Amino acid sequence: MRLSKLLALLAVIILCSCDQSTSDVYVINWEGTRQYYLKHLKKAKEGLRQLESKDPEDTGNKALFAEIRNNFKIAEPYASYLNPEVGHRANGPALPVFREDNGKVLAPIGLQKIEESIYEGGVEKEQFQQEIKYTIGLLDVLQENIEKRELTPKRFFVAVQQQLMRLISFSMSNFDTPISAQGVKDAALTLESLRTIYKNTLQTDIQKKKPGLDEQFLKSMDSAIKQASDYSGKNEDFDRYTYVRDYINPVCRNWKQIRDASGYWEGSEDYPFNFDAPTFFEPDSFNLGYFTPSVNKNPTQEQVDLGEKLFFDPNLSEGGKVSCASCHIPAKAYQDGLQTAMDNTGRPLERNTPTLINSAYQQSFFWDGRSQDLLSQINQVFTNNREFNSEVHTFSNKILQDSSYIELFKQTFGRVPRSNKELVKAISSYVSTFKGFDSKFDRNIRGEENTFTAEEKHGFNLFMGKALCATCHFMPITNGTVPPFFSETEKEVIGGPETADNEQWDDDPGFYIIYKEPIHWGMFKTPTVRNSALTAPYMHNGIYESLEQVVDFYNKGGGAGLGFDIPHQTLPFDELNFTAEEEKALVAYLKTLSDKEVSNKEEDILAVNN
Repeated sequence: MRLSKLLALLAVIILCSCDQSTSDVYVINWEGTRQYYLKHLKKAKEGLRQLESKDPEDTGNKALFAEIRNNFKIAEPYASYLNPEVGHRANGPALPVFREDNGKVLAPIGLQKIEESIYEGGVEKEQFQQEIKYTIGLLDVLQENIEKRELTPKRFFVAVQQQLMRLISFSMSNFDTPISAQGVKDAALTLESLRTIYKNTLQTDIQKKKPGLDEQFLKSMDSAIKQASDYSGKNEDFDRYTYVRDYINPVCRNWKQIRDASGYWEGSEDYPFNFDAPTFFEPDSFNLGYFTPSVNKNPTQEQVDLGEKLFFDPNLSEGGKVSCASCHIPAKAYQDGLQTAMDNTGRPLERNTPTLINSAYQQSFFWDGRSQDLLSQINQVFTNNREFNSEVHTFSNKILQDSSYIELFKQTFGRVPRSNKELVKAISSYVSTFKGFDSKFDRNIRGEENTFTAEEKHGFNLFMGKALCATCHFMPITNGTVPPFFSETEKEVIGGPETADNEQWDDDPGFYIIYKEPIHWGMFKTPTVRNSALTAPYMHNGIYESLEQVVDFYNKGGGAGLGFDIPHQTLPFDELNFTAEEEKALVAYLKTLSDKEVSNKEEDILAVNN
């Protein structure tokens, strides 16, 4: 009897062991990967402690700092996933940080500030040690997070996706290393680390399920790593266009297939990425729901249709004089072509009308960033006495002169609304459909066509490299919403002039009006440069008529380069020293960002007018 029970128990154990061999808990060494991240974060801290004891001018600091950064970059996927704010502070721009909760301005710290001190010099030892001390403190927090939280399939796949996004947007633009310009080496390091992790986790399982995929993935990884590792020229001369199209995109496509084949995690709509998109350059690469206020997620088609009708209806405004489409004209890429918008009496407003295409992919609205979401932005248009001059909490009965609204309201809300708040939601839902990720650039970078000229490719490489455009206009959305978390939209002080004569700094305070903080004077939200060829004139005050003028402004170093006294200018350069050929190439690239559908609308209206 005992023997039979023992044999039965042994059979159960064997059976369970077989079942467990196909589960993520037993096959995948998630704990080993967590320790891999933790080990390299600790090494980064050890390196910082060594650096702390050195003189700021020590000749060995650059080599030691390179090791520190490398170790941090390996740990970054999981460390920053667990604590995005601290992770970004540890490896974010060397700029003061304003804390909205207490009104304090924090001095810049983190790896980029330490890099600045090492490479540019001129810092006292005490300040140098303070920068390192505070950065170690940040890494202490990240280490504690990793030690306390296990690595799960979901956390793993999201963290890798975020790091691949950093490779595209940060490594390719030198955002992480603005002075040492180590972006190409960072790309190789990121991929080498991912290859190591893959071999220690998913590879055995993928070899069983799809051996051809394993071979294909490793081949694409090896090619991408070799291409970056072997490059020995100047960083700014690296062919980023070819590298992203022919090396990084294949890696991303394979990684998506590996995640699907593994079956350990199916993706989630809680993140900015559409995990079913094979690259970051697809029309649906980004999850619109992530950027949408929770009170207006998942709108019905009826709500979108209602929003479209409302968008073109002047009866929403007092006196029935203006509609949303008065300033945001579809055939002009949802801009108006004027230097500044016109108010409800036909007088000029203070600022230029921005395009609405991709406007939903932001966390800050209006040029001065005073609204945090699209609903708030539209609300303020309703209440502005120079725009709609209407109430939000009361209902615009005038629109019921069009009896078709009654049926539309009932289909959408089940009743006629009691306030304009529902109308604002409908308009917001409609505006959120203005998506544009299908330009000549997108189709070429995805490999769907091969029509990019040598000049356009050169322009992209300048945009991502020497021109430093992509350190503010982040690829691939090209606005100021910061990857990979997309939780904030950057604002910059660039010193825009009052007129195209470039004789004095414009006196528009910008974001300063919110907190009255001196570092915010003249600060404006970073807009998208997609469809910029269709949305002249440019800048917050519409002073430049051409992209050539805009490029020339940046080439000269912004307002400070023009001689204006701008103590808090945030441009990551003094002047760019472009040649005439480079300026022309950069403009040629910007013109490839025009979406095909929008371009066709522009052509149609020109044909009618002619």
